Amino acid sequence: MCKRIMVMATFLSLAAVPAFAQDPKAEIGVSFGWSFADGVSGNSVFVPGAGTFNRIDPKDSMIWGIDVGFFIGPNAEVGFLYTNQPTTLEIGGTDTRDVGDMTLSGYHGTYTYNFGEPDANVRPYFMAGLGATTFGGVDYTTVNRTGTTASATRFSSTWGAGVKVGGASKVGGKFGVRWTPAYIKSDADGYWCDPYWGCYVTGDAQYANQLTLDAGVTFKF
Repeated sequence: MCKRIMVMATFLSLAAVPAFAQDPKAEIGVSFGWSFADGVSGNSVFVPGAGTFNRIDPKDSMIWGIDVGFFIGPNAEVGFLYTNQPTTLEIGGTDTRDVGDMTLSGYHGTYTYNFGEPDANVRPYFMAGLGATTFGGVDYTTVNRTGTTASATRFSSTWGAGVKVGGASKVGGKFGVRWTPAYIKSDADGYWCDPYWGCYVTGDAQYANQLTLDAGVTFKF
């Protein structure tokens, strides 16, 4: 009887080894950091008693995010990244004035390449993504009126790099930097002519940028 139990225990332990030795299939991360943000410039607008303004920018502020990744190999993964930056919209020129609170939300499908072995204690990574950034509506108050600006969603990409730590553990850490440019508009800056297609107006594209430094925790499954 004892021999039979020992044989069964040995068989079960051997069968369990491959299951524990398998590489993770997915990971979920939660991160917090700081975003250095800027907006765009435009035509100068004179406001009596306030000054002349030609820029609109979100302020630098805290940012948090949630990302999900599914491994398609030992090093590569595809996933989705959501970010949220509560901030304040301001106008600038001869003076700087706060307009009101706003939120920048990012939605990006991502591709990440992790360097090194899956169980390495430190793994550098590179990430690229495509998606959109939503600039939330802003409640404002002036001398004559109050209201809320319309929200706007713009195409954006996101590019990041950093390191993941934790080795084969199911819980690890991540430290990174990420740049997210969102296309806002194009200003006409001249004409281009060729003998086949004629002449057309050329534009100077303007982007609102977020440069983010963050750290977080990851859970592997």
